[in-house]
Amino acid sequence: MTRKFFGTDGIRGRTNEGVMTAATAMRVGQAAGRHFLRGDHRHRVVIGKDTRLSGYMMESALVAGFTSVGMDVVTTGPLPTPAIALLTREMRADLGVMISASHNKFEDNGIKLFGPDGFKLSDEDELAIEALLECEPPLAQPAMIGRARRIEDARGRYIHAVKQSVSSETRFDGLKVVVDCANGAAYQVAPSAIWELGAEVITLGDAPNGTNINDGVGSTSLEAICEAVVREGADIGIALDGDADRLIVVDEKGRTVDGDQIMALIATRMAEKGALRGGGVVATVMSNLGLERYLAGKGLSLERTKVGDRHVLARMQSGGFNVGGEQSGHMILLDHATTGDGTLAALRVLAGLVRSGQRASELLHVFDPVPQLLKNVRYNGGAPLEAERVKACIAAAEAELSGKGRLVIRASGTEPLIRVMAEGDDGQQVERVVDRICAAVQEAA
Repeated sequence: MTRKFFGTDGIRGRTNEGVMTAATAMRVGQAAGRHFLRGDHRHRVVIGKDTRLSGYMMESALVAGFTSVGMDVVTTGPLPTPAIALLTREMRADLGVMISASHNKFEDNGIKLFGPDGFKLSDEDELAIEALLECEPPLAQPAMIGRARRIEDARGRYIHAVKQSVSSETRFDGLKVVVDCANGAAYQVAPSAIWELGAEVITLGDAPNGTNINDGVGSTSLEAICEAVVREGADIGIALDGDADRLIVVDEKGRTVDGDQIMALIATRMAEKGALRGGGVVATVMSNLGLERYLAGKGLSLERTKVGDRHVLARMQSGGFNVGGEQSGHMILLDHATTGDGTLAALRVLAGLVRSGQRASELLHVFDPVPQLLKNVRYNGGAPLEAERVKACIAAAEAELSGKGRLVIRASGTEPLIRVMAEGDDGQQVERVVDRICAAVQEAA
């Protein structure tokens, strides 16, 4: 079945255009509600959101949809995506919904769905909901229409839960931490959790107004936090994205630390404690070859998947791994969360900083990354990767990098872009290879 609504991570688009309208949101509530009406108990859905202006509209529409088919609704207000996954499971809900477009600008919004176990929906569930979206929903009888209520302690529940990911003896006293919340969903909970553990917290991106989410702040706009860490003489910087499911760290020198280094740090510590399961880490094809070599030197494996945290999670579950993530900052720690959680990962990094007594620049430089270059080529239509001259260019590049590097070529799942990534020990060679392939794709586009 062709997907009309669901993409690689739920439903996403520009608000009041295409699929991202109030009318669609209400239909999603009705379709998802009908799909998860199982058994005779009173059914419940938890709905959270980030700080986008359109969140009010989408929330109201979803509430109308779910209640119209007989589901009770619990709303939380702005909370990180992993908090909604957690509350769905802890409140014994039948379904969880996060209204967010993650790191996108405020004009976009999205709908992410979680099952009763707190995990993102399977392909089968999404396809079933897609089919129901094309049908007129059977509505509940008047006496069975759902009720809606808001819970006021949701933030406290989540803060308590993420603090449990570090030992009860751990304190952050003496640490000065800059926390950039991207004017997003974690603007209250992330600084609070870190402060409660004893750190001095300086906040950025903690004044959302509905339109400034991810605007010059957060994990995709790092200049502000890099400057703030150096200016304030902070020990470390923590940068989250709009829905706080990803983390980028900044060391005391103002240098950024990506997800690969964070995964290496967490996995090494857990392996030393005998707590790492699966014999290694799961990451995507975009993770640096340096991470793979580092883990191999520790007797650990790096399992690679397609880009997207849902693919990482699926491999973690099938292979019994408990640490995985993406270079972009998604950190999945299955012992504590069912999805990527930037705040939780940040607490683990801060705990490592306290425990080691090292500076962030020392602790977080776990391995030397090999030179890596990614370029995007926009095209207007067709299938440029099927062109014979592009195939020949790629084959020649793979032969040139054989044994010395890697090549990853893929079409974007959300834009008409071909992403060309190469890495290897020789940075100049990597640049030449990427430029040749990009030129061939442009000629064929």
